[in-house]
Amino acid sequence: MKIFIDADGCPVVDITVRIAKANSIGCFIICDTAHEFRKDGAETIVVEKGADSVDFRLVNLVSQGDIVVTQDYGLAAMCLARKAVPLSQNGLVFNDKNIEELLFSRYVSKKIRNAGGRLKGPSKRTAEQDKRFEETLLKLIEK
Repeated sequence: MKIFIDADGCPVVDITVRIAKANSIGCFIICDTAHEFRKDGAETIVVEKGADSVDFRLVNLVSQGDIVVTQDYGLAAMCLARKAVPLSQNGLVFNDKNIEELLFSRYVSKKIRNAGGRLKGPSKRTAEQDKRFEETLLKLIEK
């Protein structure tokens, strides 16, 4: 098992790296040249800046049983196809049952934005969200 982090705007990188290090699990941060950063306890893989370049690199690296931390529903769907376990920054484990609804929601939101509509953005991140993420990640590692 390895842990991959889609580092584009990911607020749980530090938590993920800490848990991976404590459990002696390989941890990989995938980012593009616009978001490049390094963390002790993780290997950083930098790709060229471009639409979905991080996503495609990550999907090509992930294997069955790996954990992928992402907030991107499209990437989560591709990881599910590779038999990996995608996990959102809020502790939601993406699966075959919930991914279709989430992708449809993303599609509808994009249509609203393209038509000039506005949608409420995400609320400020809470300590409870971090705690839920950490608990879920630890459960996945224990499996």
